[in-house]
Amino acid sequence: MKADLGDLNAFVAVARAGGFREAARVSGSSASFLSEAVRRLEAELDVRLLNRTTRSVVTTEAGQGLLERLGPALTEVEAALDVVNRFRDTPAGSLRLNVPVSAARLVLPALVPPFLAAYPDIRLEIVAEESFVDVLAAGCDAGIRYDERLEQDMIAIPIGPRYQRFATAASPAYLDRHGRPQHPSELLGHACLLGRFASGALTSPWEYERDGEVVRVEPTGPLLVRVGGATDLSVDAAIAGTGIICVFEDWLRPHFDSGALEPILEPWWQRFSGPFLYYPGRRLVPAPLRAFIDFVKASANRA
Repeated sequence: MKADLGDLNAFVAVARAGGFREAARVSGSSASFLSEAVRRLEAELDVRLLNRTTRSVVTTEAGQGLLERLGPALTEVEAALDVVNRFRDTPAGSLRLNVPVSAARLVLPALVPPFLAAYPDIRLEIVAEESFVDVLAAGCDAGIRYDERLEQDMIAIPIGPRYQRFATAASPAYLDRHGRPQHPSELLGHACLLGRFASGALTSPWEYERDGEVVRVEPTGPLLVRVGGATDLSVDAAIAGTGIICVFEDWLRPHFDSGALEPILEPWWQRFSGPFLYYPGRRLVPAPLRAFIDFVKASANRA
């Protein structure tokens, strides 16, 4: 019994994606091509690997067993083949990164354009979301996370600013009407704009620190948005005078510079470690990912 490697790859792509259309989008193949490949593989093995309905595609018991054994093996095959790219003047292939929206907004714009200019044969896909996912299970090569959310058994290298702060701000008009807080506890008397993570957890309490004094406050307010995807709406509301916002300083910096927002409680802003690029600690790193890692390191050295 001899199964085609391409058909095996097609099966893994569909099984991981949970459907032919999503697998086609991720892999760059057509849904009909993937469907035919899986059909050939099932005929060759004489066993059904996927249960198909109009709404979903799920692995059978046999399919799940095959997927669990094939996934790591095909990953190593792909990595081994990518070694050939090291003999090319320019690495080629696809690179898929899973990143928080804040990184897509604040970190990657300075890296992605020059990286793609340096490596025109690499196709980069950015999956931006706030939910904490297994990057490999999600079909990604690497991810960006903060140190408290890094997965074990991963290699992590710094990417972007090494320190960041959460900034608190409001429009000058709001502060003229309601006063400028001098201590974090005074935020309890103000309208604050809050966020909710994909997990359902709120971004509060807001935490501040000055001269060894740590203050945590549970503000309330008229607006609650999904962190990441709707943060810009919260920023716009703050500019319009709806209330006080607390998000990444770099997200608000253009509005500080323009005067649309005014920083408050700045001596209390906490500093925290910047994000990391993390990836599996396997022996063979795919050439596109290796190129990106080296580019990130070189950019950090130039900074």
